[in-house]
Amino acid sequence: MSLAVLHSRGLDGLTAPEVAVEVHLAGGLPAFTLVGLPDAEVREARDRVRAALQNSGFKFPDKRITVNLAPADLPKESGRFDLPIALGILAASEQLPAGALDEYEFAGELSLTGALRPIRGALAMTLAADRRGRRFVLPTDSAREAVLSGAPVLAARSLLEVCAHFAGEEPLPALQRDAATTVAIDYPDLADVRGQTRARRVLEIAAAGRHSLLLAGPPGAGKSMLAARLPGLLPPLAADEALESAALLSLAGQFRPENFRQHPYRSPHHTASAAALVGGGVRLLNICDGSHNDANRAN
Repeated sequence: MSLAVLHSRGLDGLTAPEVAVEVHLAGGLPAFTLVGLPDAEVREARDRVRAALQNSGFKFPDKRITVNLAPADLPKESGRFDLPIALGILAASEQLPAGALDEYEFAGELSLTGALRPIRGALAMTLAADRRGRRFVLPTDSAREAVLSGAPVLAARSLLEVCAHFAGEEPLPALQRDAATTVAIDYPDLADVRGQTRARRVLEIAAAGRHSLLLAGPPGAGKSMLAARLPGLLPPLAADEALESAALLSLAGQFRPENFRQHPYRSPHHTASAAALVGGGVRLLNICDGSHNDANRAN
């Protein structure tokens, strides 16, 4: 078999569209070509994958290798495609059984030794994969986050562990959602505030009715102190709200499983520009947490 097709996920704003990783081996001078609108991080997968395969004891094919990441008009970024590219090469060169690969989706960055490193957006990707009925194979650190979606997730520490699973030698562990992630959250308490009777009442009304709230006043009036206590007044996040919030943070690489179901709260500096408030740069959600005053937001 000189052609293998695997499934993975890209990131496009707040969504995780499916990406088909097509690997073809042909005769001719040895070469490794990546097409499908890859950025510099994805193009560098050629060297990471070659070293990972060789250091894991596999033979790197002396053929013309073409890897297509479809759809071609979707920009591809980060090292998340290292694992499916490596598996595709092994399947196309018949070093790995390709029969069951279609039932899975893969994502993970490879080190030169073949170890798997965590990736950004794991939770958002598994939510999308679960709707297609596929199981997701992820690096162990990313799988702990992704399992919160309730989707079937398999955790792997290295390329060798993934190959052993598909060779029928040693199945990958299927992670279960940890009930410890639903423990009570200790928010700042409004009882700590002395005075500010009218402001306290406004906070309670805004929290009860889920209204927007604007705090204005001179420095030191207590705006930041009051705003930090608003999340503790809000009702607990519903399951779908918690997953949506966690998926957004996962896309930014800022989600921590221990913060699941916690109301997101940001405290940007009061001099932050409008562009900085929505993330800045080319990545939408690269929000920097801070402890400064006057521009607080709680959702």
